[in-house]
Amino acid sequence: MLLQLPTETIPIQEIPIHKKVKLFIKREDLIHPQISGNKYWKLFYNINNYLETLPENPLIITFGGAYSNHISAVSATGKLSGIKTLGIIRGEELEQKWRDNPTLVLAKRNGMNLKFVTREEYRHKEKLTEFLLHEFPEALIIPEGGTNENAVQGVKMMLNNDTKDFDYLCTAVGTGGTLAGISEFCEDNQKVIGFKVVEDSSLESKILELTSKRNFHLTDAAFGGYGKINDENVRFINDFKVKFQIPLEPVYTGKMMLKLFEMIDADYFPEGSKILCFHTGGLQGIEGANLLLEKQNRNLII
Repeated sequence: MLLQLPTETIPIQEIPIHKKVKLFIKREDLIHPQISGNKYWKLFYNINNYLETLPENPLIITFGGAYSNHISAVSATGKLSGIKTLGIIRGEELEQKWRDNPTLVLAKRNGMNLKFVTREEYRHKEKLTEFLLHEFPEALIIPEGGTNENAVQGVKMMLNNDTKDFDYLCTAVGTGGTLAGISEFCEDNQKVIGFKVVEDSSLESKILELTSKRNFHLTDAAFGGYGKINDENVRFINDFKVKFQIPLEPVYTGKMMLKLFEMIDADYFPEGSKILCFHTGGLQGIEGANLLLEKQNRNLII
């Protein structure tokens, strides 16, 4: 079964902040209950192009960490499409305790087989990929985070007539595929801001390999490092949900919105600017985040 284009328009909601600029959020998190946000679009052409080759023994293999939104999305895609999936998980120690991890439990429930590898093996994914292709020659191997040229083409679907009337387009950035797609296919007059949630000095060069444009600016929104959740982030996410009835997760969209609010308060944007940020989903990660916060006797995400 191919992934389908949505039958309903993805809503754009205004965030009433009573400032000199207008802020909106495109609710890509609503596109599918499990394959949410940018993950749906990054997988769209990867999966559909693969299925059109009619492989005799279809198999999707991909990579991710313990709480990976991408692993969760690929497992759900496999279940929806009736395709076997294999997740290569960073950290062999997780093999004995995956049942305590809601993301990995969900992936297993969706039928994904999990292979746990050491962090050293995981760092050498090119060698690991060669081995997997030898063992599974008909498999589709999707990189960590789903970022490749097919993903960039899929992200184009996040832009439409409704997104053309904005001065700034904002997205959280992990592996860079979503930012590359927005950069490549946005209007010439639009400025793109990527909110880095990882500390990766090579990220800009990786993005430039996927887009021909230099219309984007990267700003740091790691707030302590990738996957790190501080109390300020939790407070912001909870306040945001109470005020605007929109849930955020703490690794990507929550950090982007926190940094964006700081930029607005600092008058980064010219008066009258219209800003659109993309909600890239990943809400499945809240449960795992709360388990970690609970162990640390800290406030939970509501």
